[in-house]
Amino acid sequence: PTSGSPTDPSRGSHGPYFQSQRAAIYRRHVQALLQTGAAYPHAGAVRFRMPREPILIDDLIVGQVRRKLTDREELDPDFVLVRSDGQPVFHLVNVVDDLEMGITHVIRGEDHLANTAKHIALFRALNAEPPRYAHIPLILNPDGSKMSKRDRGASLTTYLEEGYVPAAVVNYLCLLGWSPKDDRQVLALAEVIERFDLPQILRHNARFDHTKLLWLNSEYLRAMDPDRFHTLAVEALIRAGVQVARFDAAYVRAALATCKEKVKRLADLKDFGGFYFVDDVVLDSAARDELNPEVSERLAKLRTVLARLEQFDAATLEAVVKDLAAALGWKVGLLVHPTRLVCTGRPIGPSLYHLMEVLGRERVLRRIDRALGTES
Repeated sequence: PTSGSPTDPSRGSHGPYFQSQRAAIYRRHVQALLQTGAAYPHAGAVRFRMPREPILIDDLIVGQVRRKLTDREELDPDFVLVRSDGQPVFHLVNVVDDLEMGITHVIRGEDHLANTAKHIALFRALNAEPPRYAHIPLILNPDGSKMSKRDRGASLTTYLEEGYVPAAVVNYLCLLGWSPKDDRQVLALAEVIERFDLPQILRHNARFDHTKLLWLNSEYLRAMDPDRFHTLAVEALIRAGVQVARFDAAYVRAALATCKEKVKRLADLKDFGGFYFVDDVVLDSAARDELNPEVSERLAKLRTVLARLEQFDAATLEAVVKDLAAALGWKVGLLVHPTRLVCTGRPIGPSLYHLMEVLGRERVLRRIDRALGTES
């Protein structure tokens, strides 16, 4: 949650919320453990006296797990609570913070089951009731390997940099190992919160599907308020180095509106609609090769018709292209593809007729002339 929101814990009554500011709290609980004999000094550190008998974990997802000591732990089951330099370790900090903040449920990855046994023992040593634990399946890479911090998709900043909508990412993550039971994929967070139930979480690990996330993100972009999309799109283009400010505001808005229904990530806008924001498009060698004499002749005929048009809107342009193709016995695609290529420099993009309307007669004719080498 964002700072200052009703669910922002930093505005609650359990602070301070930085570990570096909670040293006195940790020392108080360590002292209590030392006094009862549950912890003891060792080589300048403080160690916890781990119970030797198995610990039962009543997990809300996994079920009852009887956690025995491993062969290695049998040799020395005790573990460090405070290092010799005075720094508290994860186990102590985790349990004390949950205890002090009144945490009732802990939801985390099933790879923490071994830690949970230690934490339950710590809670009991502090004469406190442990919270309810729910260990969710792990998120795996598409190939089934365990996702690490270095893998694509493991860092939230990656999604922001690549132009994903935060709500789409949250939506997708909620569907990893859980579903609303009606096959719907697009779910608002409020609905997820209302319908979410821990026992419905699947036991098997979920594989991260980048293709599905991309599709879901495109759904969010399509459904987004036009003004919101415009703001985010302009910001994304500026970050990508596109000089949006050079162009009239109405032109920019119209251009981006043609991209809204088709772009899958905001970071794709530069490639998808960057042709709107340059003086001329650059055709690569493959595109140049497509402009053979026969194709150039078609473009020249279309250019003549376009130059005579009184109206240059999408509906008129579509009718003109189709009428010309029919009159000359061509398939419409024989005109559409090369026209798109010379106008955008790309074989795919927004609707041809709408992008031509946005570019306007002058830009379209100039780009055709440059492609044909007939520019004066």
